[in-house]
Amino acid sequence: MKAKIFFMYNILINERGGLFMKILKLISTLLVFSLLSFSSKAVTLNAIMENVPDTLFIQELLPDFKAKTGIDVEFEIMGYGEMHPKMVPSLTSSTGSIDFMPVDFYWVGEFARAGWMLPLDDYIKKDNFDTSVYFDSMMKLVGEVEGTTYMLPFYNYAMGLTYRKDLVADSSHQAGFKAKYGMDLKEPTSWDEYMKQVSYFTKNGTEYGVVNQGSKADPIAMEWSNYLYANGGRFHDENWHGELTSDAAKQALKDYIHNLQDHGPIGAASFSFDEAFNVAAQGQAYSYITYNWFMPSYEDASQSSVVGKMALAPVPGNGSLNGAWGWAIPTSSPNADAAWEFIKWVESPEIVAKRALMGGAPTRSDAFNNAEVLAKYPHYGALNNILATAKNFPVFTYTPQFVEVMGTELSKAVIGEKSIDDALETMNSELEALAKKDGVYKN
Repeated sequence: MKAKIFFMYNILINERGGLFMKILKLISTLLVFSLLSFSSKAVTLNAIMENVPDTLFIQELLPDFKAKTGIDVEFEIMGYGEMHPKMVPSLTSSTGSIDFMPVDFYWVGEFARAGWMLPLDDYIKKDNFDTSVYFDSMMKLVGEVEGTTYMLPFYNYAMGLTYRKDLVADSSHQAGFKAKYGMDLKEPTSWDEYMKQVSYFTKNGTEYGVVNQGSKADPIAMEWSNYLYANGGRFHDENWHGELTSDAAKQALKDYIHNLQDHGPIGAASFSFDEAFNVAAQGQAYSYITYNWFMPSYEDASQSSVVGKMALAPVPGNGSLNGAWGWAIPTSSPNADAAWEFIKWVESPEIVAKRALMGGAPTRSDAFNNAEVLAKYPHYGALNNILATAKNFPVFTYTPQFVEVMGTELSKAVIGEKSIDDALETMNSELEALAKKDGVYKN
């Protein structure tokens, strides 16, 4: 029987070979077509994004990504407070609903410890993606964790000093300041110089020398960190032993309370950054230590009466606090390869430059050397210096919890509910307790 079947098969091949080969070719063509159709099946990437300008700028540029890759991208946009609770269920699922995600530096320790982020080193190596274009401070904050690259920096929100450059350039103020303090009035580079300027411009050129974002927890915690660094202080040493009871930390809190109560508007202890910005933008305050991305808003006549009058500088004494988000791919991403294609595209020099020109907050250093970007936003020259020298906030699993502690204790000190020493002692002990809980504290 087997011999008969083999004989008939040979007849089909030999005598009707032409027809047989045509049938085989047709079957092969159909198979190839089916495989191609499957491999090029439309992919839609999903992400939860914060309702900030950069998100909206990227949305405008998505048709470029679609044209290049055929991949659709859908953003679910929401406020910062809604993001973390919305993301976690997807991150803990075996197959989530999020393909890529922005990660705030507050969450880096938690996400890394939980194993929620896919290492990107293989993707970076495969496509020869140059990560050297990012500032070291950015890669340490929202890039690498213990030698593994989990993120590419997305957008920065480093803090800096915004101040009235027109007042500094005024000859009458230059003479008055020199007569009072025996020093030239210029962009401040030392903390003592800045504090004297705050005092001088209170009721002299402006109503207030400074406006503060004293609301707890995040606004005051982030702002006061600049005061700490400017006074030469730090949160902890290399072994995570707290240093928040140091003389530098005590002076930083004294300076903060002094500025807020004696040189700022009534109610600033409850101001968030928007309320503080409005005071500065209406020309009522000489200075405001805040996020650099407020600079374009100062130049918007619909929001500001100080168009062309504000400058950005590093916080005097190199106190600028770093801040950023990073792009990551969840380990539960259903489309990890396509997600990398998006991240590679959105962090390409061309797209980053376009975002910058739209008013975004890039993290690639080449964006700060782009002539077109610098012509439109001259403050990027100062921002380049800020990002190169900015200091990072403590990043570990319990960063959000520590920020809550900071905000509470600083606020209590500001309103006199606690002494400076007691507030800092609580902050210090809580930092060490959380560091021990996380396993980063070393005896």
